[in-house]
Amino acid sequence: MQVNCPTCKKSVEWVTTNEFRPFCSDRCKLIDLGEWASEERSIPGEDVSPQELQPKGYEFD
Repeated sequence: MQVNCPTCKKSVEWVTTNEFRPFCSDRCKLIDLGEWASEERSIPGEDVSPQELQPKGYEFD
């Protein structure tokens, strides 16, 4: 099966021997990781305040 690399769109064979799948290379994999780390990519949703993230029963200063 052929898929497109999410980063560069190059056609890549989807096989277990491809250590970078779904990416075509380590470079494309690291570019994608960097985009998530710098928040260029994100999963859509509502913003959450720090108070909403606080576990119930705990207080933080």
